[in-house]
Amino acid sequence: MKKVFASDFDGTLYFYLAEDDRKLPAENVAKIRKYQAAGNLFGLCTGRQVGGLTPFITGFVEPDFYITSSGANIVDTQFKEIRKRGVDPGVADAIIKKYGVDNFRFTLDVEGDICVFNEMDYPGKYYIITGVEDAPQGLIHQVSIHTECLEDAARMAAEINAEFGDAVNAFQNVIEIDIAPKGCSKGEGVRFLREYMKKEYGDIRLYGIGDSMNDLPLIEASDVSYTFPYAPKELQDRVTLVVPTIVEALDHSMKEVI
Repeated sequence: MKKVFASDFDGTLYFYLAEDDRKLPAENVAKIRKYQAAGNLFGLCTGRQVGGLTPFITGFVEPDFYITSSGANIVDTQFKEIRKRGVDPGVADAIIKKYGVDNFRFTLDVEGDICVFNEMDYPGKYYIITGVEDAPQGLIHQVSIHTECLEDAARMAAEINAEFGDAVNAFQNVIEIDIAPKGCSKGEGVRFLREYMKKEYGDIRLYGIGDSMNDLPLIEASDVSYTFPYAPKELQDRVTLVVPTIVEALDHSMKEVI
């Protein structure tokens, strides 16, 4: 049985507020490489876009798969399509207009590319747009909103689910809100991946790790799950094991006899 490890990115593998040499800790990279060298599969399961990952991991980590934008865009190690879903452009436009680009920072994932409404300090490629109508052609995999506090993020996610819940799922990710097509989540993404991998590997043993409440669907869909002491208590109560870092989780997975 193939072991498959699906990892959240921010706050789990990568720490954007840390000093430069600790954003992507060397011990995390070394353990992932060892995990893959042992014949296991390692991939990312994140609310970020493909374009929000590659500038930070290229040359360090080579995932076997990417579940991005809360499961709306799933690609393989060479970025070939596995499964894609899109938010209705009219719904995306209505959400943007409801909260306003002058009040909050919006990001659109269009075919894996980052689209924003203002210039930003970012090492990768991105597009500046004025609205949905002048975004690049393609599926809008996700709309993300950056807020200033947990309370705003929780309130707005609830409002979006109440008003637009027939078309989208809004997930609170600390002070971010990730808005994916209806039915998409990190959990649904790994469940789809499990079925997709059956034709090559048969049954798989799925391991999942995350640090925030938007990772709960991933945790619930995994055979073995992990989080951290700094994660919300509700998440800690639902996992198989609370670990100091992803290194211990990967080590636990490698040692498990199946």
